Amino acid sequence: MIDRIPFLKKPLCVSVLRLSGVIATGQRGQLNDATLAPAIERAFRKGKPAAVALVINSPGGSPVQSSLIAARIRRLATEKEIPVYAFVEDVAASGGYWLATAADEIYADESSILGSIGVISAGFGLTGLMEKLGVERRVHTAGKSKSMMDPFQPEKPADVKRLKALQEDIHAAFKTQVTTRRAGKLPEGEDLFTGDIWLGRAAIEKGLADGIGHLVPVIKDKYGDKVRFRVYGAKRGVLGRFGLRLMSDAITTIEERAEYARFGL
Repeated sequence: MIDRIPFLKKPLCVSVLRLSGVIATGQRGQLNDATLAPAIERAFRKGKPAAVALVINSPGGSPVQSSLIAARIRRLATEKEIPVYAFVEDVAASGGYWLATAADEIYADESSILGSIGVISAGFGLTGLMEKLGVERRVHTAGKSKSMMDPFQPEKPADVKRLKALQEDIHAAFKTQVTTRRAGKLPEGEDLFTGDIWLGRAAIEKGLADGIGHLVPVIKDKYGDKVRFRVYGAKRGVLGRFGLRLMSDAITTIEERAEYARFGL
């Protein structure tokens, strides 16, 4: 009712954007630019928010999707001249930390995990198993690199060299994102890009976070006790809302648990 009375001063509003899960394309419930775009747009445009708060709980995932999401947030923040604050819950690692760097300030719990600024590629080699089973795989390609890192073939040094070169390029982009967004806050002469991780206070000492703090008290300290929160996030489909699970959802859940397990969560 107060919103409809023009001469009464409205309390400030802060948009809260929840970014929780593995960053990947194509799976329901995972974070990617396509599914998050409507929520991000609403968070910045609806109701003239005083700020946007990112609540992050992600072990990472796709570097491209991490870059796209963070770039969209920065683009809107600049366009609307709205400050952005990130609040890390359990973990903001790898691509999850990339998302956090979209904020002007990063806050964490003392037990939050931050960092893992690196690139990883993992798979399996099944050549021995195939030999035991007497299975012969036949692959024909046009282009000598088309079957690079085929798990059904012995690992080739040339393929590993090529993969590492690709990883280095991605790693360089990640380092540029962090050094640009955290400019003036990172300690000089210290390599923070080894893939290591830190808990809250140690992350502050390394310049990867700005303070220990949680969403509500920090925002109320900045904008007053009467500040209102509007929560946004990717919408789930009808099946997800009613708790129904398809096989793909079960596989996604297993994959997500594996990603969080890398950090002891």
